Order: sequence, then structure tokens, then C-alpha cells
Amino acid sequence: MPLPRFLLGMLGVLVVFAAVTYGATQSVWSTFIQTLLCAVLIQIGYFGAVLFMVWRSKDSKRDEAQRAPNPTDENPAAKVPPLPGTQRPRHF
Repeated sequence: MPLPRFLLGMLGVLVVFAAVTYGATQSVWSTFIQTLLCAVLIQIGYFGAVLFMVWRSKDSKRDEAQRAPNPTDENPAAKVPPLPGTQRPRHF
């Protein structure tokens, strides 16, 4: 998730959280402290999610590299260069 989208979403959540907390406690000081704690918890969760995604992408890239066969090993025609003026089809 891009940072600006995350910050906008976090701001919206904190505004709603602050409004509900103030409605329940009728205390500006308590609302401020609880909203600050909520913001810290959201940041910790976002950081943990990013760490998890980075960790998972490294594992999946390593596994993919180990499983992916070399296309030239299976297809002897892939070793033959294309004729001048022609293009080799792309295989995804």
C-alpha cells in the first residue's frame, strides 16, 4: 500500500476513533492519550505488515528461482538463433 493512501486512511481512522472516544469519555485529555496510543498501534501494525511482505517476497523469489527450469534446456530450438529480419515469439 502506498504511503499517502496509508496516511489518509490512518488519519480517517484516528478522527473517527477520537470522536467516539470523546463521546464516551467527555474528556479531551483522555481522548488525546487514547488516540495517540491508537496511532502508535496502527504504525506498529503497518511496519509489521511491510516486514512480512518483504520477508515473503524474498522467500517466493528464491523458491521460484530454484523451481524455474532453464527454457534452453527443454527446447533445443530455443538455442537456434532467429533468422535475420524475424523475431522470436515471447513466451511468458
